[in-house]
Amino acid sequence: MLKQKMANNMLKRKIADKVFILVLRIFTFLAVLPLVCVLSYIIFKGYSSLSWSIFTNLPAPVGETGGGMGNAIVGTLIIVALGTLLSCPIGVFAGLWLAMYGKGKRGFLIRYCADVLSGVPTVVLGMVVYILFVLPTQRLSAMAGGVALAVVMIPSITRTTEEMVKMVPRSLTESALALGIPQYRVSWSIVLRSAWNGIFSGLILAIARALGETAPLLFTSFSNLYWNFSLNDPMASMTVQIYSYAISPYEDWQKMAWAGALLLVASILLVTVLVKRFSKRVIYG
Repeated sequence: MLKQKMANNMLKRKIADKVFILVLRIFTFLAVLPLVCVLSYIIFKGYSSLSWSIFTNLPAPVGETGGGMGNAIVGTLIIVALGTLLSCPIGVFAGLWLAMYGKGKRGFLIRYCADVLSGVPTVVLGMVVYILFVLPTQRLSAMAGGVALAVVMIPSITRTTEEMVKMVPRSLTESALALGIPQYRVSWSIVLRSAWNGIFSGLILAIARALGETAPLLFTSFSNLYWNFSLNDPMASMTVQIYSYAISPYEDWQKMAWAGALLLVASILLVTVLVKRFSKRVIYG
């Protein structure tokens, strides 16, 4: 009787375990399904319009065949690079300070501001940068676009750096201080070096997010139909050009928008995969 009861309990546990695993698989599939659908549709619509001319040619006028998005690709790289140069030192050092010294009210305030800033719609951030940088100079520019993307990236980099630095063993820093190493050397050469893999991953993911932003650039760098390398003039970007093509009534431009969307999504996915694959191999210099 006891053995029969134990066998029944074991059977119930196995059934409950299999049902639970099945439910987990179903909900995992439902979570991944939207991404698969979006990627499949973008590939279906954009693959047929891909060509080498997209990378090398300027946008073609309405009614002319061909054309490309070469200026937008270069402009995106320039604007995102500007945003990275502005946001990386601010975000990394702010996160380092929060992790090591931000235990009081000032630390709470900075964390709160970073969390709120990360939740503010990017179109609002673009409008703020427009008021502070574009209106006083009366000029749309790539520099203003870089500032807008930097504002978008800073909260993510700050919070990632803080969490990564907190994972560094406290005994490591205490041992270094006990040996007489100055605090700034401990922070720079030991703490940042130990946490750099995670910080680098967060930085690249912030860059991937900046690659897909459109709203801040509409108010700052806007667009340009020609090759432009001046930081004080409007500069084309992939997201803005895709937006302009997508809302146009011309079929050729709409096809170009799908091709650009495919390139943009592929680049973001590539960056994300590379971060996951190679972040542990990155060595802090």
